[in-house]
Amino acid sequence: MPGCFKKTLFALASLISFASFILIVVAMGTPKWMTGKILCKTGADLVNATDPELVKFIGEIYYGLFQGGKIRQCGLGGRRSKFTIFPHMVKKLNTGLHVMIIMFLCVAIFFSLVSFGFCILNTIKVPYRAIKGPAGVCLWNFLSGGFVVLAVTSFMAAVKLHHLTERIANFREIFQFVILEERFEDCFWLCVASATTHAVNLLLVAISGINFPKIKTKTEEANVTAEDIMY
Repeated sequence: MPGCFKKTLFALASLISFASFILIVVAMGTPKWMTGKILCKTGADLVNATDPELVKFIGEIYYGLFQGGKIRQCGLGGRRSKFTIFPHMVKKLNTGLHVMIIMFLCVAIFFSLVSFGFCILNTIKVPYRAIKGPAGVCLWNFLSGGFVVLAVTSFMAAVKLHHLTERIANFREIFQFVILEERFEDCFWLCVASATTHAVNLLLVAISGINFPKIKTKTEEANVTAEDIMY
């Protein structure tokens, strides 16, 4: 049976692994990875709008991995609309990269659950095989955190290098929209937090392998007298 100290560390690591699983699931299901402001350039050019009048042509957009929405401002008031990435819009995006982001997160979810199970196993007993022990916990946490980092990096590449927001804003639009501002929102940072939790787990496993010196108490020497020997 593992010691009390190691039990506590692995129990904490199991909770952190489960928290990582929850963070990724929530992030994937929420349609606010990115928000921004969009300018209806065609409408502004038609009326030769100056700086004070440009406010009437600035709308908003938000989206996640599967859906989103926007407010179009083309001089005649805001028009709200919602959209889904699959199955139509993904054809206009970098399909391979977008699907890879989702696949990376799905794999990260799987390894987070595996890490959770292995942490529970190490809390209950000391596994016979090394892969089921701390080495295995480190491996699964490293893989899960690594795939989350790949997903986050790929999403940033899609936004900055492949102009993801601009492509989504101009999907099936007659007017041309220009991106004025982009912001990574909470759901994106949830994935970053998930990767951080796995780094914390690696630290906990490393601490569990440290053999702290045991504190020995000095026993008082018994005073043996002649009367004690008689009895």
